[in-house]
Amino acid sequence: MKKLFVGNLSFNLSETDLENLFAQSGKVVSVAIPTDRDTGRKRGFAFVEMDTEADAEAAIQNLNGRDVDGRQLAVSISKPKVRNY
Repeated sequence: MKKLFVGNLSFNLSETDLENLFAQSGKVVSVAIPTDRDTGRKRGFAFVEMDTEADAEAAIQNLNGRDVDGRQLAVSISKPKVRNY
């Protein structure tokens, strides 16, 4: 499985909307839209897990830069969070 980072997300999109959008490029395993801990509002980005690397690459090709609900999506391979101690 390959996890994608989706940036510049419209606050109107739901996890179901994203799943339907990414399913056009391959099998979607999971979708998560993080929310602000204090306010509960969406933070404007999401993580989408695709079944295979080929599905992930297809999603990047098809969706990176695409206008969705008035915003240009930024889709890339998710990189692990680096902690600075």
